[in-house]
Amino acid sequence: MKTLVSPPLVVYGSKISYFTGKLEAFLRYKKIDYEFVPVSPLRFEKIKRHTGVKQIPAVVLSDGRWMTDTTVMLPWLDEEQGGVSVIPEEPLQAFFSALVEDYADEWLWRPAMHFRWSYPESADLLSGKIADEILRQIPLPRAIKGFIFRKRQQIFFVKGDGVSEQNREQVEAIYFHNLAYLDAILQKRPFLLGTRPSLADYGYYGSMFRHFSQDPAPAKIMKERAPSVYQWTLRMWDAQQSVDSTLEPGIPEDWSPILRDIGSSYLPYLNANAGAFMSGKKYFTVTIGGADYKKIRTSLYRVWCLERLQAHFNNLSADVQALVEERLVADDCWVPLWEVEACSEMDPDHLAPFHQGHTMTGS
Repeated sequence: MKTLVSPPLVVYGSKISYFTGKLEAFLRYKKIDYEFVPVSPLRFEKIKRHTGVKQIPAVVLSDGRWMTDTTVMLPWLDEEQGGVSVIPEEPLQAFFSALVEDYADEWLWRPAMHFRWSYPESADLLSGKIADEILRQIPLPRAIKGFIFRKRQQIFFVKGDGVSEQNREQVEAIYFHNLAYLDAILQKRPFLLGTRPSLADYGYYGSMFRHFSQDPAPAKIMKERAPSVYQWTLRMWDAQQSVDSTLEPGIPEDWSPILRDIGSSYLPYLNANAGAFMSGKKYFTVTIGGADYKKIRTSLYRVWCLERLQAHFNNLSADVQALVEERLVADDCWVPLWEVEACSEMDPDHLAPFHQGHTMTGS
């Protein structure tokens, strides 16, 4: 085993955070020791000084370097640590695992934030937890701190991300559909590709663990509609590396509902965002699944997401490209993957997951 990831890592995060839970589950699986440090307003300032952004989780290595963004941190740590990899060795599987990871990270963000902050039983609970954890050092009554943070989240991450009464049903359907996709798979095998977790599992874990399986409103739905998914969230948290674990060959047919949704919803969204960004627009409107998302803030990070997916394909060998294209065509993802040639200029020197200095939506 490689020993370049010297213990312990320092993880700045929150015990209710979407992406912190994803990272912690990965570190537990890879047996990477870490010290957890709960964030506060002052610690957010410290994170920004070292990474350029106020976002969690942020990781400090034993040599003093800081990292951020789980999408790029996980592969970097995976390679440095060695052991049983979460990145499939088969290039075809590696591409589709990265595609699903990106979709699950970014497309499920909107319903995760909606279910947390639009439903009173979830919003009341979480605003109190945030007052106790993240805002604990602010000298205001707990109820006032919780109320202020709750309103902030609703403004920036629910209404500000295009959720409205007109499209609320469609936003919630994203969650319902993904529960059905995952439940069908997890009734047949313990993880998405076989008997060990892959990058695709960790992509889904961010929303499914700390939001959907733990916030009151969506947790009740998960336990009733998709108990296999709930059991998977527990299994992921306690997953252990094993040299005897295996991945199924190729891309299973039961991934097709996920891939078709990527082609019909997520990639069109990325294209609309990238087109708006490259046209200099701060906001854009897009219609997905018959629902209008109005005045969404343009995201540089999500331009980068599309750019990285396109670059991943372009870096494959010709024979693997042919296999990837065949499956993308079959599941109606090929055309939308290339509708817009993304150019973010976000990480031109390929420094990620180290200092980037750009505000991100993903983490």
